[in-house]
Amino acid sequence: MKPTSRLINTSRGPTVDESWLIKALRSHVLAGAAIEVFEEEPLPAQHPFGSMDNVLATPHIGYVSQSLYRTFYEGSLPNITAWLDSWDKNKAE
Repeated sequence: MKPTSRLINTSRGPTVDESWLIKALRSHVLAGAAIEVFEEEPLPAQHPFGSMDNVLATPHIGYVSQSLYRTFYEGSLPNITAWLDSWDKNKAE
């Protein structure tokens, strides 16, 4: 990557070698990083990412949007209700 590059990881923490990334950011081999997943979660208070001015570190919330919530959870209540109804029916038998 070029020294002007910025790495973005929203996938899985171990996808990126954090020790390499810290060295690359400190030596300006990379311009910056935006990270929401880490090798250890939650990120420890004294982790180097917390004090680096070329790192944007956030909790793993990049997937949050109204349409995704609708996709993920729209069927939840009917599914839970159907399961409870079948459970109650089996319990009564």
